[in-house]
Amino acid sequence: MDATLKIHRYVEGKSWVDTFTVPRSTGLTVLGALTYIKEQQDPTLSFTCSCRSSICGACAVRVNGNAELSCEVLIDDLTARYQSDELTIEPLGNFRVIRDLIVDWDPKYARLKKVKPSLHPKDEFTAETGCLQSPEDFNKYKKYAGCILCGSCVSECNKNTLNQDDFLDPFAFVKAEKLVADSRSKSPEEHLKAVIEAGLWRCFNCQECTAKCPKGLDPAGAIEKLKAETFKHHLDDNVGARHAKAIYDDIQTSGTLDESKLNIKSEGYLMSSLRLPMALRLMNVGKMDPLAKHPVNPEIKTIDAIVKAAENADKEDA
Repeated sequence: MDATLKIHRYVEGKSWVDTFTVPRSTGLTVLGALTYIKEQQDPTLSFTCSCRSSICGACAVRVNGNAELSCEVLIDDLTARYQSDELTIEPLGNFRVIRDLIVDWDPKYARLKKVKPSLHPKDEFTAETGCLQSPEDFNKYKKYAGCILCGSCVSECNKNTLNQDDFLDPFAFVKAEKLVADSRSKSPEEHLKAVIEAGLWRCFNCQECTAKCPKGLDPAGAIEKLKAETFKHHLDDNVGARHAKAIYDDIQTSGTLDESKLNIKSEGYLMSSLRLPMALRLMNVGKMDPLAKHPVNPEIKTIDAIVKAAENADKEDA
């Protein structure tokens, strides 16, 4: 049985979809199918690949709207997953397309530089002694060293889809967390300051970057760890950190959010005053009553126990 690949083509500002039929065989990957098409049917089809072993990250594309490493996923598995012999192949999302399935990485590398992605070792280390560390310290960031810069996380990031101007690509936050968690680093604060300025607190927490990472990493978790590190390093004088702290304080004291005061605690009185028209509309329809006493959740003790359990879990994970 053959598989049908509908491939999105892009050449010099023009776009269209070409349909190809590929003979299926055991072990045939998407990359294998693309190579077959290029060699046997259309030599103008353009895509990128290198290692063919899920190491380099060069071959990532979208299959039926989901980012995949084309050298890793099998045609048989995909047709079974989607219950169809027809698959749609597109370039990664949230990238500028150069041609067909080839995307432009240059802007992404430029954005990566914002987090200062290199280790500045402590003064105790020298060229002669090296930068030795214990296995325990290495394990704190080991998994983040597995990022292969395939772009899958960027492609599926909902915040990047909405606006890339005020938020970095998820893999950039992964690189930053790797450096912040590295015990050899002389100045983790410089990476934290950089990610705060680059939109750390604007993450939607949609988890798509983690769900689509082909290496099983956790970019969303890296972002959450970076947020926690900003508090540890006293870099919490910003709207995002104040908002998080306001929610935490409300949960601690009453077990519920006091939304009538949440914005004031986050943005301050001056910025909150700009939202007065919205507040008046909410009051008019009974959605907010600034004079009402905020109730305490009767399950406050249970909620407090959950909070403490989460805090203990974070300590064990650190």
